[in-house]
Amino acid sequence: MVKEKDEDKDQMGRDPEDQPEGSSAGSAGFEQGFAQFMIQDPEKFATNIAHIFEEAGKVASAYLRPRESGVNRHTVDYVNQMVRTFGEVTQHWTSDPQRTLEAQTRLWGRCLDLWGASSRRMMGEQVDDIASPATGDLRFDDPDWQTNPFFSFLRQLYLIASQWASEMVVEADSVDEHTRHKALFYVNQIFNALSPSNYVLTNPTLLRETLENNGENLIRGMQMLAEDIQAGGGNLLIRQTDASVFRLGDNIAVTPGKVVAQNDICQLIQYEAQTETVQKTPLLIFSPWINKYYILDLNERKSFIQWCVRQGHTVFAVSWVNPDETLKDKDFADYMREGILSSIETVRQITGEEKVNTLGYCVGGTLLSAAMAYLAAKDRDWINSATLIAAQVDFAEAGDLKVFIDEDQLAELERVMDRQGYLDGQSMANVFNMLRPNDLIWPYFVNNYMRGLEPFPFDLLFWNQDSTRMTAACHSYYLRKCYLENALSDGTMELDGVQLDLASIKAPVYCLALREDHIAPARSVYNGARLFGGSVDFVLGGSGHIAGVVNPPVLQKYQFWRGDTAEGSLEDWLDKASATPGSWWPDWHEWLVTRSGGEVPARRIGSLDFPPMENAPGTYARKVY
Repeated sequence: MVKEKDEDKDQMGRDPEDQPEGSSAGSAGFEQGFAQFMIQDPEKFATNIAHIFEEAGKVASAYLRPRESGVNRHTVDYVNQMVRTFGEVTQHWTSDPQRTLEAQTRLWGRCLDLWGASSRRMMGEQVDDIASPATGDLRFDDPDWQTNPFFSFLRQLYLIASQWASEMVVEADSVDEHTRHKALFYVNQIFNALSPSNYVLTNPTLLRETLENNGENLIRGMQMLAEDIQAGGGNLLIRQTDASVFRLGDNIAVTPGKVVAQNDICQLIQYEAQTETVQKTPLLIFSPWINKYYILDLNERKSFIQWCVRQGHTVFAVSWVNPDETLKDKDFADYMREGILSSIETVRQITGEEKVNTLGYCVGGTLLSAAMAYLAAKDRDWINSATLIAAQVDFAEAGDLKVFIDEDQLAELERVMDRQGYLDGQSMANVFNMLRPNDLIWPYFVNNYMRGLEPFPFDLLFWNQDSTRMTAACHSYYLRKCYLENALSDGTMELDGVQLDLASIKAPVYCLALREDHIAPARSVYNGARLFGGSVDFVLGGSGHIAGVVNPPVLQKYQFWRGDTAEGSLEDWLDKASATPGSWWPDWHEWLVTRSGGEVPARRIGSLDFPPMENAPGTYARKVY
């Protein structure tokens, strides 16, 4: 008589005594590892799958509609650049069959090692990983990436492949350095996109969440994906924050002030004094025109401009125009004349002061440096001091942005800009996002379209999405003369017929670099700091291009380093520098106050010749396309 159930056999009908030593625990763990990935309600799940496909059709429609209607979005063809770059690297390896064979053997050897280790792990052995993510890589934090045999294998296979591909680029020594730099950048972009952490079926967190919600998260995700493609005019515009929460002049860009002057290039804002006395020398701030100026005036807690006003400075700020095609011929010299020089002259007339304290952030600091060299050549002593924040003047080590700068790419970009008169703001935003894809692209892709969740309201990311256009002439000149030719540092740049020499600048300079800056690398800023002819206080701040700058003292975040005059390498300087916890703002304020001529009664906004025109932040900051 056959037993209804044999107590001596497991659920698969196997006798434990017939299994290899250690395999029982491994098999049980394998089965238990997948028990959590079960559909909760098959009927509802099937219905939602049908809805997902319905929403996917709307995604396809949003993508195809502008293309079928003949809407022509002028964009640079990065795919073609990538294919040509990879072609040069591939030629290096295929030109030597023995070298190719060794590379392939290396890859297959690692894959076989992984297969063997994974097999032993399934049998219950404790086995070390064959490949591990880099320190700080948060994509594989879910415990199942480590404990579940399938996901552990998938994670390690991905890491082996991505590490091998990077090695193939680095070791292609017959390829020139710029091409290898591009190839490595593109390899990282591709493998960041292919990461199993980005997709439902290959991410244990997403798979678990999808099954628990019967796929409803994917329905919401598809709806948001269609909306974001539609918002991008047929291209995906990933939302990074809930933009509906923010209103300029209400809960962002809130410091009270008035527009007191404007021209084709910019509006000049003067802020209301909030102290009875102010520093004698006024402060004029130039933010980058690649984004809107209010990065320095996000809200009362984070606003650098508000903080400066409360420290007793008469603060002016330039708000650059968001240009259309009518301004296509406005070039770098126009931005200097109508942006820098005109604003300085207006501030001098409103305040009655001969000299102005200036501050330039990012490309605003690059243009300010060029303008100071121009003023020095013209013997106009208008600058009392200059603060340069994450601003490059020497572009020899300008980081990953140089991936996009060579003659072929610039020529193509110039053709695109010439057709429409400007570079679309989203194009530049996409480039900046590509510099940090695992911070600025894929986390939002996963959160929005896989998990179906709205991103949190975040003022900094609202500003990041509020991108601006660049005029064709100005952007072309900037990329060619700075990134391609490095003309400002070597003394060959000319503006309005004047050859610029940074060594002629004698005004004191406070130069801030950020240690983790991907846009203006610290080493690049440090090298440029040594080119000025006057005294330079070089300071290294913690964090990156934005977070390290928008770092109010109240938050007590990060730190900054101060050292002797910039000599030797940045590493040599840092070895001797002293660190101070917290924000660099008070250190800078102390530096500036000693150079500002004492205190005078607080000033009213504007003058008879420059009456207030409208409330800050002004119409230029509000302009969107």
